[in-house]
Amino acid sequence: MTQPPATDEPLTPEHIMRVGLGFWASKTLLSAVELELFTELSNGGRTAPQLQPRLGLHPRAVLDFLDALVSLGFLERTDGVYRNTPAVDLFLDKAKPSYVGGTLEIASIRQFGFWNGLTESLRSGKPQTEASDGGASFFAALYADPARLKEFLKTMTGLSHPANILIAERFPWANHNSFVDVGTAQGDLAVQVAKAHPHLTGIGFDLSAIGTIFEENIAHHGLNARVRFEAGDFFYRQLPKADVVMMGHILHDWDLEEKKILIRKAYEALPPNGALIVYESIIDDARRENTFGLLMSLNALLETEGGFDYTGADCIAWMKEIGFREARVEHLVGPDSMVVGIR
Repeated sequence: MTQPPATDEPLTPEHIMRVGLGFWASKTLLSAVELELFTELSNGGRTAPQLQPRLGLHPRAVLDFLDALVSLGFLERTDGVYRNTPAVDLFLDKAKPSYVGGTLEIASIRQFGFWNGLTESLRSGKPQTEASDGGASFFAALYADPARLKEFLKTMTGLSHPANILIAERFPWANHNSFVDVGTAQGDLAVQVAKAHPHLTGIGFDLSAIGTIFEENIAHHGLNARVRFEAGDFFYRQLPKADVVMMGHILHDWDLEEKKILIRKAYEALPPNGALIVYESIIDDARRENTFGLLMSLNALLETEGGFDYTGADCIAWMKEIGFREARVEHLVGPDSMVVGIR
């Protein structure tokens, strides 16, 4: 049996305790987002006495709360004046298009509680969402509220934007003339690809409730002549024909049979030598390094009936089973990679 490498460092429970109590730090950040602290500080530094009434904080809580955020690296403090760090100012100021705090707001309001039911989900395999107790699903309520839906999609754009830019840069688009972005949401992936490659025409494919939001975004970027919206449910109709089919953060929501149905629909929409691009938090093949992807899969356990995240090797095997002649994995940014299949 292989022995662990010798070390002079004594064993300590530090890592165990840091992860085990990690929800302390997580909820501190989530509460700061919920209170719009970082948006308040985007207009300039504030002292604790200034922030306390603006945020409605109790005198007992204010200093520990703010200084914990300093210690965690989300705020800076000089001579008693608190300011956002550069990354926080870019990504957690609600007034900026780069805002990603909507996802954290949802995590604070919804997912934080669901994760308390992880042990039950691990035993039962059942989700822990509002619908589990007979209530309306989160997405049903979301799609019924256009203003709330628009804010949610804006947040999804902020999270996906860096990967979308890299897909536009790295994929060999010169070999193709058209694309369809399946589950397009606000349409940022379609926008980035079309802006970078003026010869392309494209379709954003999603549920009808998305249409106006998508079209507003396309018009904002001046792409109406080349990019259009098409409404449909990808489980109940065929996908639009195109040289390239893209699916970003789609497959992980569904069980294995449903994943294969969607990959087959993409295959049928493509011509010979056409390409399917699947991207999300692809788990590394050894299932050791992409912690975010593995935890995202546990989140799918809590949120969906059969969804799960997967490795690049898994996705390649599904593509080849369905008929793609070759497939490869390419890392994009952070936890995100793309799997490209060629028909």
